[in-house]
Amino acid sequence: MSRIENAFLKSTIILIFSGFFTKIIGFIIKIVYTRIIGPYGISLYTIATPTYSLLLTIATLAIPISISKLVAENKGRSIRILSSAAFLILFINFILIIILLLSANFIAINLLKEPKAAPILIAMVLTLPFVSISSVLKGYFAGKQNMLPHATSNIIEQIIRLIIILVILPILMEKGAMYAIIGLVLLTIISEISSIIVFFFFLPKHINLHTKILPNKTITKDILDISLPSVSSRIVGNIGYFFEPIILTNLLLISGYSNSYILAEYGAYNAYSISLLTMPSFFIAAVATSLLPEVSKYYVNGNLVMVKRRIKQGLFFAFIIGISFSAIIYLFRDPLLFTLYKTTIGSKYIKILAPVFVLFYLEGVLTSALQAMGYAKTTMQISLYGVILKLIILSIFSLCHIGIYSLVIAEIINILFVVFLNVKAIKKVLL
Repeated sequence: MSRIENAFLKSTIILIFSGFFTKIIGFIIKIVYTRIIGPYGISLYTIATPTYSLLLTIATLAIPISISKLVAENKGRSIRILSSAAFLILFINFILIIILLLSANFIAINLLKEPKAAPILIAMVLTLPFVSISSVLKGYFAGKQNMLPHATSNIIEQIIRLIIILVILPILMEKGAMYAIIGLVLLTIISEISSIIVFFFFLPKHINLHTKILPNKTITKDILDISLPSVSSRIVGNIGYFFEPIILTNLLLISGYSNSYILAEYGAYNAYSISLLTMPSFFIAAVATSLLPEVSKYYVNGNLVMVKRRIKQGLFFAFIIGISFSAIIYLFRDPLLFTLYKTTIGSKYIKILAPVFVLFYLEGVLTSALQAMGYAKTTMQISLYGVILKLIILSIFSLCHIGIYSLVIAEIINILFVVFLNVKAIKKVLL
C-alpha cells in the first residue's frame, strides 16, 4: 500500500475512532440533559432546532469546505487562507445575530406557534461565532490532511461539555425548565472555546502578524467562489428543515390535532427516533471529511482512476457502517431507547425508518464527492428538488389525519429520491 493510500486511510481511521469516542460522550450528554430537562423541555428545544440549523448553515457558509479544498490544492499560503476565512465568517455571524435579535419573537409566535421558543432562539444565535470559528479551523486541518487536531479538539470539547452540564444544568433546572434549556444552549460557547484553544496549539508557530494574518481579497474571493455554490445545497436543505415544523404544526392544527400533541410527538420524532437513527453519522462524516481533499486533489490532476477508487472506498465504508447500525437499531430499538432516554416513545417511527436509513448514510459521501469534483451546483439542485418534494408530500399527508406519520412518509420519499439523483450525477461525471 502506497504512502498516499496510507494517509487517506489513516485520516479516516483517526476520525472514525475519535468520532466513536466523542459520540459515546455525546450520547451520555444527551442522556443526562434529556433526563434533567424532561420531555417538555426536550420538545421546546426541538421545536427551535430547525431554525438554529438554518442559521448555523448560513453562519458557516460552507467556508470550512472551501478552506479544506484550497489548502489541499495549495492555492495560496495556508495561514492566509485561514485568516481570510475567519474575518469573512465573523462578519456574516455579526449580521445574523442582529437579524435574529430583531425577528426572534415573530418566528416563535407567528411561525412556530410557540412564544417560549423566542428566548431559546436568541440564546442559540449567540453561539454561532464560536461554532463557526471552530469549524473554520477544522476545515484548515482537514485540508492539511492532519486529523489529529480535529480528533483531539472533539474529545476535549465533549468532555468539558459533559462536566459543565453535570454541574450546572441541575442548578438551572431548579429555577425552571426555560433556565435549563437556555443554559444548555449557552454552555455550547464554553465547550467551543475549549475546542478553539486546542486548535491554536496545533497551528504553525512564529506567524508573522503583518504578512499572513490580515485577510486577502483574492483569497476571500476564491473562498466565496467555492463556498457559495457548496452551501447552496445545505441552505436549501435547512430551509426545508426550517419549514418542516411550521408546515406540520399549522396543518395538523387544521386537521384537529392539539398543539400539545404536535409538540410532544414532533419532539419524540426528532429527539428520540431521528437521534438514534443518525447515531452512525459521525462515522459517515469522518469518511466524507477525509474523502473531500483526496477526491479534489486527484480530480484536479485528472486522475479519474483514483477518484473512482476513493469514491468506491467511501461508499463501501458508509454502506457497511449503515447496514450494521440500521440492523442493530431496528432489532433493539426499544431497549436502546429505554436505556438511553428512559422511554420507548418514538419506537414506532424507528421501525419504519430504519431500513431506509441504510441509503441515508450514503448521502453524505455522495455529496462530498460531487463537491470535491466541483459539482456543488448539482448537489444544490438535488437538495432543492428533494426539499420541494418532501414539503409537498408532508403538506398532503398532514391533511390525511395520520399525525406525525405524514413526516415519516415524506422523510422516506426524500431519502430515496435524493440518493438516486446523487448516484445518477456521479455516474454522469465519471463515465
